Amino acid sequence: MVQIKTPEQIATMRAAGLVVAAIHAATREAAVPGATTKDLDQVARKVLAEHGAKPNFLGYGGFPATICTSVNEVVVHGIPSDDVVLKDGDVISIDCGAIVDGWHGDAAYTAFVGSGHAPELIELSRVTEESMWAGIAAMKLGNRLVDVSRAIETYIRRQPKPGGGRYGIIEDYGGHGIGTEMHMDPHLLNYVERRRGKGPKLVPGFCLAIEPMVSLGTPKTRVLEDEWTVITTDGTWSSHWEHSVALTEQGPLVLTAPDGGRAKLAEYGVTAAPDPLA
Repeated sequence: MVQIKTPEQIATMRAAGLVVAAIHAATREAAVPGATTKDLDQVARKVLAEHGAKPNFLGYGGFPATICTSVNEVVVHGIPSDDVVLKDGDVISIDCGAIVDGWHGDAAYTAFVGSGHAPELIELSRVTEESMWAGIAAMKLGNRLVDVSRAIETYIRRQPKPGGGRYGIIEDYGGHGIGTEMHMDPHLLNYVERRRGKGPKLVPGFCLAIEPMVSLGTPKTRVLEDEWTVITTDGTWSSHWEHSVALTEQGPLVLTAPDGGRAKLAEYGVTAAPDPLA
């Protein structure tokens, strides 16, 4: 069953989303050469405490940290550690969340550590981020879940990959519903699988965490012995972007974007819903 939210509940999720946005800003600034991924986790904990919010990653299924820090070939669920020291040229995806009054926010971004990054890595992150926004723009009243998946996949497939070949759209992980839990129905694929059908109709109060994960090579992954860290099977580097989004009568509201998604959605000809906390 899909949990449909009231406008008041969406407002509380917006509050949680703004905490996540604050974590993103603070960890992005701290993701410099010489910092450890454990340092970034401590930064996130401080932001949560300052906002009186709770972490939703810490202890989730036994996860031992506040954020996920996925470096280079790690796709998702990397565990912060004193042993992982960021260096010039690394790419890191940071996934984090927050709980405010029992309601969740969840978002991820990819950042470049230092300088000297290959153009194909910069393009990989751009394609992944823009595919997320294409999916968000497809969150329209009357559309179905598959329309979001199709928008993400179509955007990625239309982008020429430097050096030839195709981007790998990660198969085993995708987006999800979000609300009183971090992961809820429905599961959102980042590609269209016809046997799954069209999925539920998008109606006011429908909330999704839209999160494409894309690699420079394979769509296949494996989990390391820590039972959390997910890497590409061919060792190619990857990118991960995510926002939590609520669909309202006035359109989509990007709960974890500082401006509610207004600027980026305008590029797609979509008007973002008014911010209930503005």
